[in-house]
Amino acid sequence: MMRNDWYSCDGYGDGEKTEGTPFARVTSRRTVLVGVALGAVSWLTAKSALAQVAVHPKRTNRNLIVSIFLRGGADGLNTVVPYGEDAYHRLRPTLGLASPRGGKGSAAERVLDLDGFFGFNPALAPLLPLYKEGQLAVLHAVGSNDHTRSHFEAMSTMERGLSQVNAGVSSGWLARHLETCRPEHVVPLRAVALGATMPDSLRGATDALAMESLADFRLDTDADITTALKTLYKKGDDALTEAGRETLHVLDTLNRLDPKSYKPSHGAVYPKSDLGSALEQVAFLNRANVGLEIAALDKGGWDTHVAQGVSTGILSGQLDDLGKSLAAFSQDLGPEMANITVIVQTEFGRRAGENSGLGTDHGRASMMLLMGGGVKGGKVYTKWPGLEAHQLEDPGDLRVTTDYRDVLADVLVARTGDSDVQAVFPGLDHQPVGCMADERWAGGPGALT
Repeated sequence: MMRNDWYSCDGYGDGEKTEGTPFARVTSRRTVLVGVALGAVSWLTAKSALAQVAVHPKRTNRNLIVSIFLRGGADGLNTVVPYGEDAYHRLRPTLGLASPRGGKGSAAERVLDLDGFFGFNPALAPLLPLYKEGQLAVLHAVGSNDHTRSHFEAMSTMERGLSQVNAGVSSGWLARHLETCRPEHVVPLRAVALGATMPDSLRGATDALAMESLADFRLDTDADITTALKTLYKKGDDALTEAGRETLHVLDTLNRLDPKSYKPSHGAVYPKSDLGSALEQVAFLNRANVGLEIAALDKGGWDTHVAQGVSTGILSGQLDDLGKSLAAFSQDLGPEMANITVIVQTEFGRRAGENSGLGTDHGRASMMLLMGGGVKGGKVYTKWPGLEAHQLEDPGDLRVTTDYRDVLADVLVARTGDSDVQAVFPGLDHQPVGCMADERWAGGPGALT
């Protein structure tokens, strides 16, 4: 998926371009079949918002982490609104949302109360029941230590799991996580990037594979060649033979699956958007029992310098899609969400005060959302710095008081058992946020073995 749909300013955000087709990149990966097997893989052109997945065909009981990156700098202050602070309303006389108990504006412009101080933007109404049921947690004043206002640099910092963009580590945090949790056996298609480029979060993953859509990845050849390949890789325990055998197994499984025929459960209806379709694909893959461990999705369009809107406009439209997509995903999977944790983050927030274009400029801290298994929901986790002039960071930004890496580390430790935090987030002095249950999965759903 191209990344040039999210920015409307002069920020650097298009990301690194990789020359050649996804098929050309596949040929360099050691875990994919060589020769005729590569020729048997069919690559089509359908687009997908699904950025990457990691597949473990022999470990179908693993927990699934779904990472959603909101590209463009989502306005945390009008997403999770500190309506209880007077300074918020002074800083945003036009764009500010009203208290849930009344005040200026219509009912459609009043926030949905969370805890008496913070409230959801009304466009996130589908998420309110999940919050009240303890299935969704909110984090505020979250960000990195990098003070850049560049989309490109800020996204690069976060996708590489760093404190600052020039920290000197080139690999992605998901790639390092996958390396610290190596499977016992060779795993083909362990990390798959669906899009035009490999996302920075997977940069350096030795098993990474890029393609346009997982739904379009299948073994497309005649029966004789398929039989010959299976015979060729049927016996032997060397690395190449095992990789070939496992790859054929995954291809055979995916070849029998039809994402287009997938029917959501429990009456769930996904929005007809890139994000809604991507989450529906993730649900499909989770139910297919191919061992999905990591799915990362992009949603662009959050750079609201102008026409941000209040109850209507760019931001509310974006949040409406986000809320409906997440709610449909949770409703569809139902009890299966016990094994799934969803992370929503953005590269930075917006300026505390509105600008003359009825929008907001690049800022510092924003919010994060966590949903699903292991999440201690129903709470806004924050060390709130305040919005008064003396509490803001120059030139008028909400201060970062929670390192985004602490949140990600909490998720990895609780959900995957990956306690090698230093390997995944170099230099981090991990300060647990407390938003995840301490479930090391010694037993029960999603137990690690």
